[in-house]
Amino acid sequence: MAKLAGIKGTILVVGDVMTDIIVRPEGPIVPGSDRRAKIQMISGGSSANQAVWMAHFQLPVALFARIGVDDATSLTAAFQRDGVTPHLALDGTTQSGCLVTLVDPDGERSFLTDRGANLNLCYEDLPTEWWRETGLLQLSGYSFVAPGPRAVVQRMMIAARAQNIPVSIDPGSAGFMREIGAAAFRDWVGAADFLFANEDEATVLSGVFEGKDQIARLSDQFELVVIKRGKNGAIAGDRNGILAEIDAECVSAMDTTGAGDAFLAGFIAAMDDGAEIHACLRAGNAAGARAVQIIGGRPVSGG
Repeated sequence: MAKLAGIKGTILVVGDVMTDIIVRPEGPIVPGSDRRAKIQMISGGSSANQAVWMAHFQLPVALFARIGVDDATSLTAAFQRDGVTPHLALDGTTQSGCLVTLVDPDGERSFLTDRGANLNLCYEDLPTEWWRETGLLQLSGYSFVAPGPRAVVQRMMIAARAQNIPVSIDPGSAGFMREIGAAAFRDWVGAADFLFANEDEATVLSGVFEGKDQIARLSDQFELVVIKRGKNGAIAGDRNGILAEIDAECVSAMDTTGAGDAFLAGFIAAMDDGAEIHACLRAGNAAGARAVQIIGGRPVSGG
C-alpha cells in the first residue's frame, strides 16, 4: 500500500456532542476537603472535536448528533462558524451530553461522563438519502455502547457498504470496552475499512500488548489499523503486517484532551491528499502534538 485513496465526497461524522467541564487542580485531590483548581467550560465530544479538526484542515465535513433543545441555536451557530455542516437532532426530554475532565499536572485526563441526549440518537433524524453526498463515514465507538445509538450506526454501516462508502471507526473508550467486553464490541462493529485506536484501546480489542501482534489480530476485521501510541509515536498496518512506524514529536503537553481526535483528522487530511502511509502518520502526529499544547479538544481559531 504505497498511497491511500482520496475521499470522494463529504466526511459524515456520527457520535457525541458534549459540553466539557475541564478541571485542573493545583495538586492531588483532598478527600473531604478543598483543592484550588482552574475550571473551564468548553464545547467537546470526541466526534464533534473530530469534525471541527477536519474542517480546520479544509476537509468537507458534516456532523450527525443529538443535543438538548436549549442548545440548538448556540451549537448550530458554533459548528457553522467552525466550518462543519451540522445535522443536529433536538431532544426535548434531556439535556445535551456533559463531561467532566480532571487533568493532572502531567496533562493526563480522567473522565466523568453523562451522555445525555446522545443516547437518544434516531436514524429517522438523518437527512433523506444521506449517503449520496458522503465519501467517508466516521463513527465513534461511544455510539456502539448503548442500544439506541448502536442500532443507528449499525444501520448506517449497512447503507454505507451498499453504496461502497468506506467506514472508519474510532473505538472511543477503553474503559467502556472493558465493561462490555472486546468480543461484544467487535461483533457490534463488524468489518470496517479503518480503525483508529490508541494503545490502550488496541490492547483491549486485540488482547495482546505488542504493536505488531495488535495489527495482526485486528487486521482480520479492519482493512487498515492505525494505533496512536502517544509518546511512543504511531504505527499503521494491515494483513501484511506493519506498513509504517514513526516516533512522536517532542512537545510539552498542557492538556491531552482531543489529541487522538486531532491525530485522526490530520491523518485523514493527508490521506485525502493521496499521501503515503508514513506521511499520513506524520500528519496525524503533528496534529496531535498541536492539540496537547492547548486547553480543550479543538483547534484555536486562527491557529
